[in-house]
Amino acid sequence: MSSQTGSVAGTELWIVRHGETEWSRDGRHTSTTDLPLTSDGEEAAILLGPRLYDVDFDLVLTSPRQRARRTAELAGFADAQVDDDLAEWAYGDYEGITTDQIRETDPGWSVWSHPTPGGETAAEVAARLDRVIGRALEHDRTLVFAHGHSLRVLTARWLEQPAEEGRFFRLDTSTVSVLGFERETPVLLKWNS
Repeated sequence: MSSQTGSVAGTELWIVRHGETEWSRDGRHTSTTDLPLTSDGEEAAILLGPRLYDVDFDLVLTSPRQRARRTAELAGFADAQVDDDLAEWAYGDYEGITTDQIRETDPGWSVWSHPTPGGETAAEVAARLDRVIGRALEHDRTLVFAHGHSLRVLTARWLEQPAEEGRFFRLDTSTVSVLGFERETPVLLKWNS
């Protein structure tokens, strides 16, 4: 569970998944490989700007990967603070390959339910993202730019669920989602928009 004791109703955590890269387009697991956005990914990142301009953010964070930093920049947040805790789930030996390729040797494999040899465990990813939540809860409105699996874990943890419950939150590239509260209960306010 995340550490949300004493959290304030009205606090919001806005999450943006980075724009398209060649590997995200092709369904290849991308964590530490630092790929640029495609031209379509850059265009989509620019279009995020008008959806975010009129919102006052107290804190803006980004993953250290160039795909997230560039998305932040193109959306109008070039001054976003780099937070290593927002990096994508480390896929280890599965970096750069698709789920179908992994299942040729590990039938039924899913990042949510199976180990990633040489990579991170769900618990390790959750611990990092719990720290991001802790930072966000110190502010009224936080904006983060990061990655598909890490943001899905972040969402599960915001909702006080185990990291593996992130499997229920499909998240497309260049989308905006908002996490918040209904009274003292953490909720989804907007998803994959």
